[in-house]
Amino acid sequence: MTHETIIEIYQLLYEAFGPQHWWPGDSQIEIITGAILTQNTSWANVKKAMTNLKADGCLSTEKLHSLELSKLAELIRPAGYFNIKAKRLKSFLNWLFENYDGKLENLESIDTEQLRTELLSVKGIGRETADSILLYAFERLIFVVDAYTARIATRHGLIEPGADYEQLRYLFESVAPASSLCIHGLEAHDTCQLFNEYHALLVRVGKEFCKPKARCPNCPLEKLPHTLEIEHF
Repeated sequence: MTHETIIEIYQLLYEAFGPQHWWPGDSQIEIITGAILTQNTSWANVKKAMTNLKADGCLSTEKLHSLELSKLAELIRPAGYFNIKAKRLKSFLNWLFENYDGKLENLESIDTEQLRTELLSVKGIGRETADSILLYAFERLIFVVDAYTARIATRHGLIEPGADYEQLRYLFESVAPASSLCIHGLEAHDTCQLFNEYHALLVRVGKEFCKPKARCPNCPLEKLPHTLEIEHF
């Protein structure tokens, strides 16, 4: 039943909202930078920080790496926690230059699980950020989990309350391959695009309806069995 529900959730959300066109970014480094900056802030604020970086001509691995920490912090100020995020971005860049000559293309041949482990070793990069980088910047078959995913999955009985990140990730990765969801033009080889779309749709419904205090009326998932007993995520 869980498998069918996960498929039905995707179908209902796609029919209600359509494609979400994630993740905004013209290059791998732009996507990676955005993934680090979006921690604990809205995308609207991240966009302002990204605009500053673009205007200053800094959106390349070389220029970001050579930029003074204080200057980087000032440029990304709109993203909030700018001193902390500047250090996190620098930590990623230092790792990249120390281990891979500062070239993102040198990461392409690395096994997904190994690359994930290495990203998680970088100070300030947690599982959601690492998986966002893997999915959106490198098109690896990783399902990104966040608070919206946990809230929706718990309320709709897909998983027990308190399930950890990895349990949720494996649940969606095992149930949602494109071969099971050949709908809306997605073929079996589009699994990465499916993971991309599904995550974005869960964020959309989580922001608009499945909030900590749920707004069930008119939610695309309202007709599905659900409980609101678990309120805190």
